[in-house]
Amino acid sequence: MSDPTSNTAAQPRVDYRIEPAQYKHWSLSTDGAIARLSLDIAEDGGIRPGYKLKLNSYDLGVDIELHDALNRVRFEHPEVKTVIVTSAKDRIFCSGANIFMLGLSTHAWKVNFCKFTNETRNGIEDSSKHEGLKFLAAVNGACAGGGYELALACDDIVLVDDRSSAVSLPEVPLLGVLPGTGGLTRVTDKRKVRHDLADIFCTSVEGVRGQRAVEWRLVDAVAKPAQFGAVVQERAAKLGDAGGRATAAKGIALPRIEREESADSLRYEHVAVEIDRTRRTATLTVKAPAGAQPTDIAGIEAAGAAWWPLAMGRQLDDAILSLRTNELDIGTWLLKTEGDAAAVLAADATMLANREHWLVRETIGLLRRTFARLDVSSRSLFALIESGSCFAGMLAELAFAADRAYMLALPDDPDQAPRITLDEFNFGLLPLVTDQSRLQRRFYDESGPLDAAGAAAGRALDADEALKLGLVTAAPDDIDWADEIRIAIEERAAMSPDALTGLEANLRFCSKENMVTRVFGRLSAWQNWIFNRPNAVGEKGALKVYGKGDKAAFDLNRV
Repeated sequence: MSDPTSNTAAQPRVDYRIEPAQYKHWSLSTDGAIARLSLDIAEDGGIRPGYKLKLNSYDLGVDIELHDALNRVRFEHPEVKTVIVTSAKDRIFCSGANIFMLGLSTHAWKVNFCKFTNETRNGIEDSSKHEGLKFLAAVNGACAGGGYELALACDDIVLVDDRSSAVSLPEVPLLGVLPGTGGLTRVTDKRKVRHDLADIFCTSVEGVRGQRAVEWRLVDAVAKPAQFGAVVQERAAKLGDAGGRATAAKGIALPRIEREESADSLRYEHVAVEIDRTRRTATLTVKAPAGAQPTDIAGIEAAGAAWWPLAMGRQLDDAILSLRTNELDIGTWLLKTEGDAAAVLAADATMLANREHWLVRETIGLLRRTFARLDVSSRSLFALIESGSCFAGMLAELAFAADRAYMLALPDDPDQAPRITLDEFNFGLLPLVTDQSRLQRRFYDESGPLDAAGAAAGRALDADEALKLGLVTAAPDDIDWADEIRIAIEERAAMSPDALTGLEANLRFCSKENMVTRVFGRLSAWQNWIFNRPNAVGEKGALKVYGKGDKAAFDLNRV
């Protein structure tokens, strides 16, 4: 059988841009301070042909809709304090990722699918933590695998006590793989399920239901079917009141992200992507705001989704996702900026002055999550700081997210020499998922270099100053620039992509771990390896024979 999810020229490119009118699987409704996201997956609505999404099981297309719906709540419904995530199907919440889709998929598709679903669920927790938008999983039926992982991302889980509905993570006994969206990590790190009980839970197909699920900390409450709706509403209201989200009566519309496409480029208003297939590089250029920009809340609200920080963030997010899914062999991303650095710093200053306003807070949240996508992208990131660059404030984070930053030195032509300027955005407003600023990560939280960087904030630093402060990797002059960059790119392209993925993940998330880094680390290492093993994907592997009436044949050697 041909692979319906392989990334070949014959396959349509995945487009992450979607609007509610295009949803096949989710519906969003609001009632005052409470929103309801209802999952009703269309069996024939897979993002690619070859499988049916039975039992409310999902694929990438379902999660693309969820990602969009979450942003609709954040920006279009600022009156909402709590989101209830539930199912519109009777007696089934969600059976998780579609197994037949996984069995047919390429390895790269499986891992990238898991990464995006992880980011979407992490985004739920991010909004809860930073903006006070709370989430309640109303588990009104069987809840397995990725369905339970979706519930785990929520702040509160209520399970219907109907004598049959259970929560489960059956991937190990059924499929020979691990839960792919942080299930094991959240069960221990977040729910704090005792490890021996977690061992039973994660090796059981049947799962756990009723009061035992509460006692084991797998859910927060259970309710009989007759009381389930009332219990969910009451808990959702209390959760939202305690969350403290800064609410407003009216949101802003999120229009479709517009872009021009060619075989080797994506061009947005504020972001451009150019692909060099010979060198296997993609150049991502982020542009500073042009023209008059709002400086107060009235102007920001009037600009809405066209406000530069929000528009740029949405466009950069779309570019990152498109490259990650559709351009697997483009292994090095060159990060550039262009435009007026003063305009970037002015936009930063406007956000800082109005950061308590709901729209500004949500925009900073979108930027935080977008930059975090760079940190977990399995691509080599080189920042190129050249004449005409504007690596200032928030856009300087592109340089600090990079594996290396090269800055052109022009001591004999200071007017053309590029500069880096730091501001408050570089000291914690756009943290890594570790909650560190990228400068804290860079300097291992050591006070000396951090204090020196802080003392330099607000000054336009040339290559020599940036190099002395440790803000860049190298500062070649104009004679050596082209050769040094060319050699670095060619050397990178000659290395094993697998080894580079492991190397980069290890070095980017150094010294400080938390639940999110463990989720991504275990996806990159454990699940990545298990997805390649014959026990999972061999001819008689559990993932391949599931649903065919055959029994999996395992290689019993422990590795």
